[in-house]
Formats: sequence, structure tokens, C-alpha cells
Amino acid sequence: MADIEVEARGHALWVTINRPDRRNAYDLDMARAMTAAVEGAARFDAVVLTGSGGAFCAGGALANLGDPDPDALRELFTASFRLVDAIRNCPRPVIAAVDGAAAGGGNELVIACDLAIATRRSTFGQTGPKVGSAPVLGATNVLGVQIGEKRAKEMAMLCRRYPAEQALALGLVNEVVPDGELEPAVEAMLAEIHRLSPRYLEITKISSNLWWNASKDNMAAGVGMLIQAIGSPDMVEGARAFLEKRRPNFRGD
Repeated sequence: MADIEVEARGHALWVTINRPDRRNAYDLDMARAMTAAVEGAARFDAVVLTGSGGAFCAGGALANLGDPDPDALRELFTASFRLVDAIRNCPRPVIAAVDGAAAGGGNELVIACDLAIATRRSTFGQTGPKVGSAPVLGATNVLGVQIGEKRAKEMAMLCRRYPAEQALALGLVNEVVPDGELEPAVEAMLAEIHRLSPRYLEITKISSNLWWNASKDNMAAGVGMLIQAIGSPDMVEGARAFLEKRRPNFRGD
């Protein structure tokens, strides 16, 4: 079974992250596969991005940060940037169907998606400074437009977890449904989309990218800073502490 499953279901393309053993954290090949799927979805009405096994996505795989390969991490950071940008520039609406944790880069996938539906058991939040990283691909820039600057900084800097109902109140998701009822809710939204003009949906979506496009230079600079910090003591300590399930001992290096 592939780590990324791509399936045409009627008028929609479903993209499922399938690495539940690591909470659907993605590696370079998975990021590239998701990007390719989203970029090739123009013939569908919409794209649904979801995760398997009780989690949405935990972002990029942290194992690589504990013993960093600079070239490999440079590729992963760059591929992550391309993935979120592909979601935003896909001509069709992209729906995040969240069942379980959307953490770190997984939360930034939700930020990038046009619409989001979550189950009640789902949680949201960033992990950057807690694990020796920074959420530069949405949480430090576009998220402020979505939920307000103070709340966005709280989420990005303090690394708190937010239950689905609170994420709904903040404006991070559009709808919360009972556990076990995610797919019917997504299908109902897809039925709404199917009745609309694809041409004018695309115009509406691309025109709505004002703040995303204005933030892209900031994202590129953030990725550049992360690349320059590869192998820093705080990055290595954060990743190792996460993998060893202990509190990190950051020294500010």
C-alpha cells in the first residue's frame, strides 16, 4: 500500500496520507507525491486531502532532524513549500478532511487548504519552537489573516493544542462533525461544489490568494533561515527529545 493514496471518487480526487505508524508525518517522496496529485487535479471538481489511521498529518518526519543530512533537509523544506503553494494554486478547491491530529506542518496543510471539515476528536496546533523548528509555511504569516495576529502568534509560538470546536470558533475550520461522520460531510460539501461553475470557482479562488501571494516572499525567507539553521544544537535537541519522549533542554544555540 502506497504512503500516498490517490483515488478518483466521482467528481473529486481524494489524496490520503497513509503512514499511520508515524501519525502520517511525510517525507520528501510523500511531499512530492502529494504535490503531483494536487497539480494534476484540474479535471476534477475538487481535491480532498485527508489522513488514515486516526490522524491527519504530523508534518515533516522529525527523525531526519535528530541526525540531519543538510542536503536531504534542504530538499524536504523546499518540497514542503512547493506542496502548500500547489494547494493554494490548484485551480480547484482543496478540502482538508481532518480526523485526528493536525500538528506542525500538518496544521499548515489545513491553513493552506481552501476549506476544512473536522471530526470532534480532531486537534490542531503547531510544534515548531517546541521541537527546534519554526512554522514558516503558513502559521507565521497567513494564519494571522485567518484567525487574528494574537491568536496566530499564540498558536505558532506557544505550541498549544486546540480541540476541533475551538478551531471552529477561531475560524481555522469550516465545520465540525461527529466522529465517524467525516466522509458524508465532505461528500455533502462536494455536492455543493459540483453545482457551481468551475470557471468562476477558479477565478474566485485565485483572486482570494491575495494574502497568500503577499506572504510568499516571507515564506521563502523563512525556509532559507531554516536551511541555514540545519544542524543547530536546538534543532538536534528538539528532534531527539521528541523522538525520546522527553522534555528538551534548549540552550538557544
